Amino acid sequence: MSFIEEFKKRGYFYQCTDLEELTKLSSSKKITAYIGFDCTAKSLHIGNLMQIMILRLLQRHGHKPIVIVGGATTKIGDPTGKDETRKMLSEGALAENIAGIKKSLSKFIKFGDGPSDALLLNNADWLEKIGYMEFLQNYGRDFSVNRMLSMDSVRLRLEREQPMTFLEFNYMLLQSYDFMHLAEKHDCEVQIGGSDQWGNIISGVDLVRRKLAKPSFGLTTPLLTTSSGAKMGKSVSGAVWVNEDMLSPYDYFQYWRNTEDADVIRFSKLYAEFNEGEQEDFEAVAANNINEGKKKLAHRLTELCHGAEEADKALETARRIFEEGGISDNLPTFFIKTSELEAGLIISDLLHKAELAPSKSEAKKLIRGGGARINDQKIEDENRPVTLSDFINNTLKLSAGKKKHKLIKLENS
Repeated sequence: MSFIEEFKKRGYFYQCTDLEELTKLSSSKKITAYIGFDCTAKSLHIGNLMQIMILRLLQRHGHKPIVIVGGATTKIGDPTGKDETRKMLSEGALAENIAGIKKSLSKFIKFGDGPSDALLLNNADWLEKIGYMEFLQNYGRDFSVNRMLSMDSVRLRLEREQPMTFLEFNYMLLQSYDFMHLAEKHDCEVQIGGSDQWGNIISGVDLVRRKLAKPSFGLTTPLLTTSSGAKMGKSVSGAVWVNEDMLSPYDYFQYWRNTEDADVIRFSKLYAEFNEGEQEDFEAVAANNINEGKKKLAHRLTELCHGAEEADKALETARRIFEEGGISDNLPTFFIKTSELEAGLIISDLLHKAELAPSKSEAKKLIRGGGARINDQKIEDENRPVTLSDFINNTLKLSAGKKKHKLIKLENS
């Protein structure tokens, strides 16, 4: 199976500037393709996972992936899908975020100097060297304002009557320049991104062809939501991060364990990297017992991200909690000081502090509905104080509903 065939079979395909020519090119030679990530956080999250798996797919087929981190473009802010201007980050924060993004990607792809090893580049290395007058003179005439205004990333923002700064308006130009730079310096032929990036991508394809007369292609993926319409990458308690210092492997496992029934097969094709035989076996298991399918999906995706040992520990932790009702040390942990107990801490406040409820009022609602428990004992009183007697060896298990649990541990104040 060729790269494009597998790309389509796994559900990654949405649109291509010239699918027939790209299929021929990628079947006749090893291509170079790039995907960009802006540096807005210290980790990628599962909203980025399709792009990460595409980088893996490129590498498995012997093609060369390039990852661009937007050390420069993050300072501008992509207006696509945004209602307001992005907050500016310091150089230190950008550097920290870039390091975190490389850590995320290194879990899935191999960086190095080999023919199919991934290359990580920071667009600040070339964009920040361009003089403003030089850019206008050399590239200003290659961009039509009329066409830019018709692109969804700009048009939709203006239709909502939400302001767009000239700073953000330049994002499309800089992304296009990125593609041209990669085509010239690294013989990059393909830019891949989400379907919301189509306008930016075709602008880059046009610039490469106009300035370098080289073949260039844009390839986009569908924007994913869960079957209920929720945005991928988000959970009730926040983003589902890839890096373990941002989200524990157990919580990562639990996110996938709680996959909606209608999404189990679809997510297995997108993210699990099963071969044809494994996929058939998985679908048979899911058809016979959807919960077993969810466990297998969660274990597989946790293994790909965090390794087999952490996946096994997460599965065993979940088994002990849900099947035996025990307490496992592998649960995510929240620390409180002894002085907080002594000052008076009620259970609804603790549920909120431990991020098991989004607010104190939601915590009280959870308790009134019978969904909150300490050490598997239901809490009846929303003003019940948490005391030292609740702790066993300085630890208690706090639960919100059947699937959200944390260990609360005491530390000396």
